[in-house]
Amino acid sequence: MRDEGNEKELIARFLRHCSLEVTPIGAKKIGHFANVLHAGTKVYITFLAGSDYGDTVRTAIRLRREGMNPVPHIAARSIPSRSYLEQILKALQAEASVEEVLIIAGSINQPVGEFDSSMPLLETGLLQKYGISRIGVAGHPEGCPDISPEELKKALLQKNAYARQHAIEMHITTQFCFAATPVIEWDRKIRNEGNELPIHIGIPGLATIKTLLGHAKACGVGPSMRVLARQGGNMARLMTTRTPDRLVRELAVYAANNTDSDIKQCHLYPFGGLEKSAAWLQAIQDGDFALDQKNGFKLLRDLARL
Repeated sequence: MRDEGNEKELIARFLRHCSLEVTPIGAKKIGHFANVLHAGTKVYITFLAGSDYGDTVRTAIRLRREGMNPVPHIAARSIPSRSYLEQILKALQAEASVEEVLIIAGSINQPVGEFDSSMPLLETGLLQKYGISRIGVAGHPEGCPDISPEELKKALLQKNAYARQHAIEMHITTQFCFAATPVIEWDRKIRNEGNELPIHIGIPGLATIKTLLGHAKACGVGPSMRVLARQGGNMARLMTTRTPDRLVRELAVYAANNTDSDIKQCHLYPFGGLEKSAAWLQAIQDGDFALDQKNGFKLLRDLARL
């Protein structure tokens, strides 16, 4: 028989330091971040191909001013030169006191400059020069359409080696998933292959099943998407808002019961609905929820007014 109180604490603790992300455009829709998120929350600033990094800097400044911890995306293939990278990092440090970034290759096929992946960017040493002490790198529990499994394995081991060599705090932030089993299998697999980096698992925020399926197809999410597709069924179900409660509960219990697991926390993808997803997150962090009999849980707060 499960200890409900203990399991609730596991879930709340698993989401206690959960990060979220927002685009610069999405940030403009938020009146004041302190009214939406707990102080000190890590907010990743998504970089979309073709965007202006000036928008990233301005969003980071605002997040810092409103009590959040900004974590900008640095997309290697969208950086035209080493000097441009230095200019961005200098501005992020001087104007927003940024200490953490997420380094990704980026979604464009042809690099606009000299960086074709995240490793050459890391090896410039510019991150350390401009006060970046924590670095996130991308993880793909269900694979990546554009990168072979062998290349993914090689890249992850290179990043592990870089973190050890430079004594820098590094973690993996993953693509979002809809089911726990592929995530658990991936955690065990990469650990057996030599991964030592903590994992921040991507989870989907509150959105309709139709919206989630659209994002999943665009991002190449694989096996766990079938779990979501089965829940769609008909148009009425497709328009139903889904919460990641079962996924979170299963991962929280797994991480707590497997001390050798590298899964440490979650990263929430709001899919445009930051306020509602943030309210859901806060309710769980505050313990304002109850477990159900379907391996999930329900909130004890009304989010309908958001």
